[in-house]
Amino acid sequence: MLSTTHPAEPADIDLSSMRFWSAPQHERNAAFARLRERPPVFFAEPDAGPVPAGPGYYALVRHADVTEASRNPEVFASEPSAISIPDMPAEFAEYFGSMINMDDPRHARLRRIVSRGFTPRMLARLEDDVRRQAELIVDDLLEKGPCDFVSEVAARLPLAIICDMMGIPESRRSMVFENSNVVLAGNDPDYLGDDAETAMARLLNAGAELSGLLGELAELRRREPAEDLTTALANANIDGESLTDQELGSFFILLAVAGNETTRNGISHALTLLTEHPDQRALWWSDFEAHAPAAVEEVVRYASPVNWMRRTVTRDHEMNGARYRAGDKVLLIYSAANRDPEVFTDPDRFDITRSPNPHVGFGGPGPHFCLGAHLARREITAMWRELHRRVPSVHAAGPPERLLSSFVNGIKELPCAF
Repeated sequence: MLSTTHPAEPADIDLSSMRFWSAPQHERNAAFARLRERPPVFFAEPDAGPVPAGPGYYALVRHADVTEASRNPEVFASEPSAISIPDMPAEFAEYFGSMINMDDPRHARLRRIVSRGFTPRMLARLEDDVRRQAELIVDDLLEKGPCDFVSEVAARLPLAIICDMMGIPESRRSMVFENSNVVLAGNDPDYLGDDAETAMARLLNAGAELSGLLGELAELRRREPAEDLTTALANANIDGESLTDQELGSFFILLAVAGNETTRNGISHALTLLTEHPDQRALWWSDFEAHAPAAVEEVVRYASPVNWMRRTVTRDHEMNGARYRAGDKVLLIYSAANRDPEVFTDPDRFDITRSPNPHVGFGGPGPHFCLGAHLARREITAMWRELHRRVPSVHAAGPPERLLSSFVNGIKELPCAF
């Protein structure tokens, strides 16, 4: 806890309530602005059904706190979990115990092995694949006409690229898509059902199916190598280190989920933002290539596809005037840090020329910065390059249907027209 006071949550702000996360974005931004004016506030943990409620957590909403904690993993640890507020049951670790929930030296070992798939040379090889997939998606969009932008455009590109990278056969890709939706569902009953026990069963089943698919494929690739990332990972041996089947499965779940989520929601949020800010669309369209790098960064900052990550304090520690004790949980609230006026001028303005733009939309600095950030940027750029070139009038034809989740700022459906 903090040293002399235990600052209670303001009576009308509860980050553990789904009412907060389902409120309009401007209401959440206003709440974060109030929280930034005080020391980190302590919140009770949400009810997680059969998982016992934990002791509560501090919400880090200032950019300075989020970035400093991210740079200091020895104190602000990712173990036992970075992606859930409660400590999840042991059976979840088999499928969701990926390197995102690890600290060094285990994290460094896994990242060293899997980073072979994300070198500049490997990403350059993917460039043509990304472009071709974007072209095919726009071909289908023009043939189909007005439709749901998420399922027909935004979700298709990252899924195709991840499955191509891993060598997942076409026949299994709908299963990957459906199960990754379940893993990312947050509290959304459309994916998880209406009660906690059903939700946990569906989560475990999704993890088991995704992990099982990668186990089958890894076994095949050890006998019959191919030009894909599964072959590289299943046969990797760096200084005597290799991945177990369980580590391979967990990594694939992480890749399928994280690789889908930022890109898919970045592309989807961009359509809403460009529709709501026609001046910014006109500016970007006036010179697409010149504005693309800054525009993509601003979409990620403004949308913040991942709302938060959790850390656990390993020892008594003071940071920016606040003292924490060993065992305290903290949430790094990226969506709040990305609107901090101490760092971003006029933070609620969508500005595709914003520079500098030190957002934390891909995580804060440090060892857990998103491994696939460069790939996500390439995919968002490629998809919008193709839309700009061939469907420049595409726009949101209605409000987005948002995912009910505190963790992911997701869009489930978004009607488009052109």
